[in-house]
Amino acid sequence: DVQLQAFGGGSVQAGGSLRPSCAASGFTFDDYAIGWFRQAPGKEREGVSCISGSDGSTYYADSVKGRFTISTDNAKNTVSLQMNSLKPEDTAVYFCNFFDMSTGLDYWGQGTLVTVSS
Repeated sequence: DVQLQAFGGGSVQAGGSLRPSCAASGFTFDDYAIGWFRQAPGKEREGVSCISGSDGSTYYADSVKGRFTISTDNAKNTVSLQMNSLKPEDTAVYFCNFFDMSTGLDYWGQGTLVTVSS
């Protein structure tokens, strides 16, 4: 099974930066997408960004375009989310997600809390 280990959340003031990462293991194929969802208190979980394992194409939610950048390392076993110009509304628990496109299965890492103070 795919396993995900997230790390690198934290607290910053508005305008600051954070770079949460997620180490993935247990897969040997490229037909997947890996990325981040977030859930703020009292709100539904929403997709933030993801990257394709096969062609590196990326997706960003409109709310983070131009501020967040997703990337993987050369071995594609760690995905990072560079978050710049953070806003208080970015405060949420961020969850790493791995989507196996061949089976349709989702795998989730534990959440990492990001807090942005004004």
